[in-house]
Amino acid sequence: MSVRVDKWLWAVRVFKTRTSATSACTAGRISVNDEVAKPSTRIEVDDVITVKRPDHLIIYRALQLIEKRVGAKVAAECVDDLSPPKPEWTPDLIAPPGGARERGEGRPTKRDRRRIDRLRGRDDG
Repeated sequence: MSVRVDKWLWAVRVFKTRTSATSACTAGRISVNDEVAKPSTRIEVDDVITVKRPDHLIIYRALQLIEKRVGAKVAAECVDDLSPPKPEWTPDLIAPPGGARERGEGRPTKRDRRRIDRLRGRDDG
């Protein structure tokens, strides 16, 4: 037995909608056994499915093939999660352009805004 990869990704709750799973396949962000997958690619038990997300990588091995969306507990039994741990976000690693503001500082003043614009290279004065 085999199942379409877009249906399976939706059924095990990797994507909220089947349309988004299909779009990810079409965009080349899904691979099955290290080969880029089309939405209609068939998967079987023990296939390794890789999903490239903007912030992390998801790697699953199919333990059971399902086509219908099921509860989270049942979906967890259908996959073996081989994903590396998510990197923790820290302001030091990815700071917004112009620097980060401390929590509770409120909105930038006009003076702060001008400094931020200068840092971004938008000096009008």
